Amino acid sequence: MANWNDPQPRAGFGASPSLDGRTAGRTAYDTGLRRHMLSIYNYMASGVLLSGIVALLFAQSGYAAAVMTTPLRWVIMLAPLGFVFAISGGAARFSEGTLKVLYWSFAAVMGLSLSTIFLVFTATSIATTFFATAAAFAGLSLYGYTTKKDLSGFGTFLIMGLVGILIATLVNIFVGSSVLQLVISILGVLIFAGLTAYDTQMLKNQYAQLRGTDFVGKAVVLGALSLYLDFINMFQFLLSFLGQRD
Repeated sequence: MANWNDPQPRAGFGASPSLDGRTAGRTAYDTGLRRHMLSIYNYMASGVLLSGIVALLFAQSGYAAAVMTTPLRWVIMLAPLGFVFAISGGAARFSEGTLKVLYWSFAAVMGLSLSTIFLVFTATSIATTFFATAAAFAGLSLYGYTTKKDLSGFGTFLIMGLVGILIATLVNIFVGSSVLQLVISILGVLIFAGLTAYDTQMLKNQYAQLRGTDFVGKAVVLGALSLYLDFINMFQFLLSFLGQRD
């Protein structure tokens, strides 16, 4: 430890104590940031893995095909949205443990909802699209983490684009246009690709305000949820126009 009362440089290093302190502080910050982001990625990846396992098992059991022909399918399809609202809206009052339980429950229920892709697309196209999405996600997230460019200005534009896609999707439920669906899918991939880089940079910058607080653990869960949604939505939109149907 540096002797802060000694104005002389440390022997053999030629650096002032104040410089040593700043360097040590920066190193500690970078280490903490890497640990924080790694926790977010671990939770996000584990959630995707859980969803994939649940989706595959539910489809192979035959329950997916049976349930999706009943009104219960609406519960399965809308339940993940309810968990997202619960996690996002209750982050301030829920404990970290409660948020984690909600996150894992969300990932499992999302798996039930995703099981329908195994009824529509070939296993090969699902696997190919998944790995393509994973590669794109990794590259985009790395860009968001390392770039010096401020991406905050794109946030409003991306959210507006997301709202536009939701509206177009609702309209296409009644119109049933294959051309509109293709446009929605392409725009969906582009928007969630942008959100991946944007959210990564936001989570990185957020650490500066949250480190040392009790909210850090909750921020890991919320960050994992954000990146999970970016990944899954990009995967689904990509699969809708690249996947081969059974």
